[in-house]
Amino acid sequence: PHAVLSGAGLSGRVEAGDDPCAAIARDIDIAAGGDVTLLWLLGDAASPGEASALVQTHRSRDFDQRLADNQRTWRGFLDTIQVETPDKALDAMVNHWLPYQSLACRIRARSAFYQASGAFGFRDQLQDTLALLAHDPRLARDQILNAARRQFPEGDVQHWWLPRTEAGVRTMISDDVVWLAHATARYLLVTGDTAILKEQLPFIEGQPLGEGEHDAFFIPEISKKTASLYDHCARALDLAVKRSSPAGLPLILGGDWNDGMNRVGEHGKGESVWLGWFLLKTLGDFAAVAKAERDAKRVQAWTKHAEVLKRALESTAWDGEWYRRGSFDDGTPLGSRKSDECKIDSIAQSWSVLSGEGDPARSTTAMGQAMKALVDDELNIVKLFTPPFSKTEKDPGYIKSYPPGVRENGGQYTHAATWFVIALAEMGRTDDAYRCLSMLNPVNHALDEAAAERYRVEPYVVAADVYSGQDKGGRGGWTWYTGSAGWLYRAAVESILGIERRGQRIQFTPRLPSHWDGYSATLKMLGAEIKVRVVRDKKARAISLEVNGTKTKSSSFEPKAGDNAEVVVRIPT
Repeated sequence: PHAVLSGAGLSGRVEAGDDPCAAIARDIDIAAGGDVTLLWLLGDAASPGEASALVQTHRSRDFDQRLADNQRTWRGFLDTIQVETPDKALDAMVNHWLPYQSLACRIRARSAFYQASGAFGFRDQLQDTLALLAHDPRLARDQILNAARRQFPEGDVQHWWLPRTEAGVRTMISDDVVWLAHATARYLLVTGDTAILKEQLPFIEGQPLGEGEHDAFFIPEISKKTASLYDHCARALDLAVKRSSPAGLPLILGGDWNDGMNRVGEHGKGESVWLGWFLLKTLGDFAAVAKAERDAKRVQAWTKHAEVLKRALESTAWDGEWYRRGSFDDGTPLGSRKSDECKIDSIAQSWSVLSGEGDPARSTTAMGQAMKALVDDELNIVKLFTPPFSKTEKDPGYIKSYPPGVRENGGQYTHAATWFVIALAEMGRTDDAYRCLSMLNPVNHALDEAAAERYRVEPYVVAADVYSGQDKGGRGGWTWYTGSAGWLYRAAVESILGIERRGQRIQFTPRLPSHWDGYSATLKMLGAEIKVRVVRDKKARAISLEVNGTKTKSSSFEPKAGDNAEVVVRIPT
């Protein structure tokens, strides 16, 4: 502003270690009643010659046409699913902002104000692309293959890596090795593309971590040895099974989904109950894939381990009113009523439901306790756990360095909160699911000036975290670069609105709040355009469809490419 107001020239300085911003200025003369249009070309190049070539290429293209082309491309992507519900704030997020945030920031840029490396996270982009399977399944296919190429022959993987140099970090994070099979199983369920399992992919090679070594950053060698995607997934699951405690629960090692719990099991004895549920779900899903691949040995081994794991989860992980989060190396429970801090953690409860393997009565009790302890109606947040780490003598890891109520340390960590919403929906607690979903919608945190002042971040993209501390409660944290955008999209579209693809069919399983009469949607999927109306029917005992005026008893149908179809989805009141 100073340069504009004073007419002063810019300094021309370029320096590191300061607090710089990029500024470009140009003096112009505007005739009375006239106008001037300036077009600025900004880019990145490795040399002046490359920069000059890029400038010439882009100057030769009409700018207005490029804007129109860009808008057409985005509309083609976003118009895959367009909904009209009684909740206009939800419509705005589902129709535009959530898929935009996932694709533009998480998948393409992999960068934002709070994280600017451009790196791939092994589990991160796998989850992001799964949220967009209806829009473009090639995104997930490419990322599954991309991730599989970052696996060592021993079965473990790079936790994250830089795409140009392929330098990355080898770690003891315990859940990475489960995500590849999880993502592949989900991709197969949605697309039916079994050919992906035959894709031949190399491994990477590097020095294994030494005794007591938690991570190592280096550029690995590309192995001459290749294996099918199926084998990559299977090796990773085999390692996950191997990393089990004597009781049968997964070892948490250098941290699981919650990276900040990196010292809970640093000596190789601490356990993760959440990872137990996640692994149990994935073993079941991928055992079916192994059976189709005629890998009887692994089917038997995984099925046997799943039985051991399920018994361990119900016998050692149940705390009386909820499931524990895990245990420290010395056996001290984590996420227990006996704990001084972090007495109850949401993801151990939600995944007892999402796995489909938790004892139904216990899961109901556990989710009820989590609702009471973690859903904060005053701040409109769903906490990850409570109370935060602060004074406990136990050292869970760097999570404790965050102030109480900030980020993973007892605030809302939105990624986990979306799992909580999905679990509630699957349990049939539709009003609770919608209430919590509405808490996660950023629009609802800035409905007036006072709310916006408290929230203090963009109200149109998802924040990774929202604080719960007394002095900063309700303030948004890390925005844009968060995997919770994709999961919130799935919670809304798949779990509440109930729209999912299954091979060449579209499945409808709405779980709507009781005050909704229904909703409408336009789907551009599988080469067809489908107009959908979801309505409550007092006579309906189950979900049924009416396709182009023809009633069916099915909750799914197969659209024909090029067709325009009208579908009425009737749901019980």
